Amino acid sequence: MKFRSITLLLIAELAAMSLWFVSAAILPDMLREAELSSARQAALSSGVQAGFVIGALASAIFGIPDRYDPRRVFAACALAAGAANAVLLFVPPGSSAAIVARVATGALLAGVYPVGMKIVVGWGKDDRGFLVGILVAALTLGSASPYLIALSGGADWRITVAAASLASLFAGILCLGVGLGSHHGRAQRFDPKVIVAAWTNRRVRLAYIGYLGHMWELYAMWAWIAAATAISYSVTLPSAEAEQLSKLTAFVAIGAGSLTCVVAGIAADRIGKARIAIIAMAVSGASAVAAGVTFGGPVWLTFVIVVIWGISIIPDSAQFSALVADASPPEQAGSLMTFQTALGFALTFVTVQVTPVLAANFGWPLVLIALAAGPAVGILAMARLQAMR
Repeated sequence: MKFRSITLLLIAELAAMSLWFVSAAILPDMLREAELSSARQAALSSGVQAGFVIGALASAIFGIPDRYDPRRVFAACALAAGAANAVLLFVPPGSSAAIVARVATGALLAGVYPVGMKIVVGWGKDDRGFLVGILVAALTLGSASPYLIALSGGADWRITVAAASLASLFAGILCLGVGLGSHHGRAQRFDPKVIVAAWTNRRVRLAYIGYLGHMWELYAMWAWIAAATAISYSVTLPSAEAEQLSKLTAFVAIGAGSLTCVVAGIAADRIGKARIAIIAMAVSGASAVAAGVTFGGPVWLTFVIVVIWGISIIPDSAQFSALVADASPPEQAGSLMTFQTALGFALTFVTVQVTPVLAANFGWPLVLIALAAGPAVGILAMARLQAMR
């Protein structure tokens, strides 16, 4: 039952999260069809983050993951998110309606990713690092998939939109077949005071700080690495070739992180979740600096550094969520993990929005190097948490 349920959940998570980077993956092709201002370009990408924050805050405050059957919440949100994403097929590219559709998609995905974590932590305690790790691996691979679809679909961006929408609809149906584990906890009543534990519980608070440091770089890198590498590659390659290679780079870099999520999850249950987070952030921070220093250099070197960055930037994400679950009563874990993601994605709304603006004014090298500040803060928080344990 455990294997079957987790397998179904992983497939559903992968399929539904393919919606996240649809706009970033199709943006170059969309720009050939319509002229969009830099603000609208950024809004198409950061709108998902903004919507996610709204949805996650509402979900955490009202205790939705802990009060209701998380499988039904996941299914309903995945089905609705697929429909919201499909709106892009029927409205002008980059229009206000398209941006609103992306915000709605993000809000609904708040009922997919955190709720998926609520389900998976209910299936184990001693192997919780691994369980959350493989869930984040599915999320990572799903997030990378629009780049692969866009690469194989050519210049027709509507293929990517349609494929991701259908995948999310499939995810909603699939999740209804998932079971709940023996460690699943359910809150009997609405208690908004649960969120106060984010400040009063020191272990939860430090896990939150580490997560915020991690999120400082994660989605800025994921959302704009294709655009950044396209410019870097164009120094030595024709523009069309540089653009195609940048899509491949983004898919490989983001997708490869799914493998390290699994490995890190296994290691975390043996040597400690905080220690794994420290190692991951040290490598990702160093990679951010290296990507900035070598920007515009040999194509192969940029590709290798970005892939290493992608491999190291995500495996700590699962461990921050697992640390919150470990430090929380089972009937509060869903709300506290959801609130954690709400704060993290509120930060990413800012970083995703300002990254291209800062790059236009100061250049991509300095912006990439500045992303290393987040892991530095996260390492300090995890060092303190590890000292407590």
